[in-house]
Amino acid sequence: MSLIGNVQREFIARPDEFKDRIVFKWPDENIRRQTRLTVEADEQAVFFRSGQVAGVLAPGVSVLDSSEVPFLGNLVDQLTGGQFFKTELYFVSTREFPNLPFGGAVDNVVDPQTQLGVGLRAFGEYSLQVSDPATLVVKLVGTQDLGANDEVTDWARDQLMKAFRTVLVGDIMAQSWPILGLAAHTPQIEQETLAAAQLAVAAYGLQVARLGNFTITIKPEDEEQLKRYLAQVQYSKLAGGFQQAAAAEALEGIGEGAAHGGGGVAGAAALGVGLAAGKLIPGTDQPAAAAPATVKCAACGADVAEGKFCSNCGAALQPLT
Repeated sequence: MSLIGNVQREFIARPDEFKDRIVFKWPDENIRRQTRLTVEADEQAVFFRSGQVAGVLAPGVSVLDSSEVPFLGNLVDQLTGGQFFKTELYFVSTREFPNLPFGGAVDNVVDPQTQLGVGLRAFGEYSLQVSDPATLVVKLVGTQDLGANDEVTDWARDQLMKAFRTVLVGDIMAQSWPILGLAAHTPQIEQETLAAAQLAVAAYGLQVARLGNFTITIKPEDEEQLKRYLAQVQYSKLAGGFQQAAAAEALEGIGEGAAHGGGGVAGAAALGVGLAAGKLIPGTDQPAAAAPATVKCAACGADVAEGKFCSNCGAALQPLT
């Protein structure tokens, strides 16, 4: 009987308990010749040795022999008389991995509408898929013994956040998008971020298949500040200007003070200031001059401006005492 006939045949396939992994590394680097390798429909088998990919097997059942799989000839272990292949074997899933969370701080930006600084944050989900198993093994996985998907998904998430930061901040600055209205631009932000993320991960044999359920938020205190500022601006427009708005606020304060027993000389003084502040020269932001003092003409009884003669009848006026 020949030596080949005495070779014990084995079977290799990804164990069921590791079906959920993006990459599963077969634990034994010495693979017996004539082993039957099963590659599922949603994965590929990558043979890796000395920092290079020796070959890739598509889905199906293959007998590991150099006569059937030519690239295996480069993996023969001469120390075993050619009965074993010396290689690292990776099962790489090619299906889509959905509902992966991402999120965190994006950047601090100046709101184009109010010129106030705010901190942006983004949260959502993304789907990841391996587009080139061989490239993934060479550039990202290497010879690591991956215990979970985190080594791949965490890296992809970081690239996604970088793309999100570049796109969002760039659009806000270039197109003067108001921070409180960013929700209206969600479709554009999603499309541009997806394209930018693809450029970042494609070189590693990955693709971000889709984004979903993502929101852009700001800190509650920043949102309150923006809303308060915009309300003040709108109020001043309705009042005719900032000075008129200030006068209105002063009058409101005097009224509240009087309701609680305040008022008196201080209240009257404040009222005078408020009224004066509320009068402007038309077409300018300059306060109008105070009205001139008047006297009653003894001859005709009219109230006229102070002076030597009555502007109504011409009679001499008595000076104010």
